[in-house]
Amino acid sequence: MSNKIIKIKKSYEFKKVYSIGKSVANQFVVMYYMENNLGFNRVGYSVSKKIGKSVVRNRVRRLLHESFRFLDIEIKTGFDIIFVARGKIVEADFHTLKNSMRKLIMKTPLYAGNER
Repeated sequence: MSNKIIKIKKSYEFKKVYSIGKSVANQFVVMYYMENNLGFNRVGYSVSKKIGKSVVRNRVRRLLHESFRFLDIEIKTGFDIIFVARGKIVEADFHTLKNSMRKLIMKTPLYAGNER
């Protein structure tokens, strides 16, 4: 497995996950996921303008990506995953966000635990 995380960038890919995929949520993020039958995971981040100006949004995006990087080893392969930031996310630090994302992943079939 490579260290590179493949990102979802195209709007039609986001729309497909939103419409077909399932979702779980907590106070900081909403996580959409669906199987992609590709043998690897793809991840996307959505941070709306309601969250703040570009500096804040980019910081949130970086926090989400870094948290996902740590959690990637606990996730089964073959999924498209999208994290949508919620308003309270600006109050969260890195560890709070990472733990919150881990809890979401553990609620879903994505969680591999110590399988790998």
